[in-house]
Amino acid sequence: MITPLDIENKKFSRQMVNGYSVDEIDDFLDQLTVDYERLYKENIESKNKIEDLNKSLEQYKTMESTLQGTLLMAQNTAEEVKSVAKKQAEQIINEAQTTAKEAIGSIDNEIALKRKELEDVQKQFDIYKAKMESLLISQLELLKDINKE
Repeated sequence: MITPLDIENKKFSRQMVNGYSVDEIDDFLDQLTVDYERLYKENIESKNKIEDLNKSLEQYKTMESTLQGTLLMAQNTAEEVKSVAKKQAEQIINEAQTTAKEAIGSIDNEIALKRKELEDVQKQFDIYKAKMESLLISQLELLKDINKE
């Protein structure tokens, strides 16, 4: 690629007959040099800017990839947490049901024991009542015998 310096240093051979005006060529080359230098600098700046933008784009692509991986991992972790929580809830429910069944069984046993105790006390009361009746009858008989004498 021709640089602005190449244009500025370019020399043409001079022809005397039917040649171009040296001043016009020099003026034109000066103008061309200025324009070409400006475009050359803009081109370099544009290339640098494109390179910077490509670097930024790569960084953003890397960040996007990382974020997608993080999001996927977060979703997987959330699913695992939900699954573990569900299993724990089921385990707690099962334990509560087992504990409730054991408590009901224990209460049923206590009720059966208390009923048996009640029956025993009622039998003892009936025996005591019969003995008292018998004692009272015998005492009444004794009193009658004493009154007869």
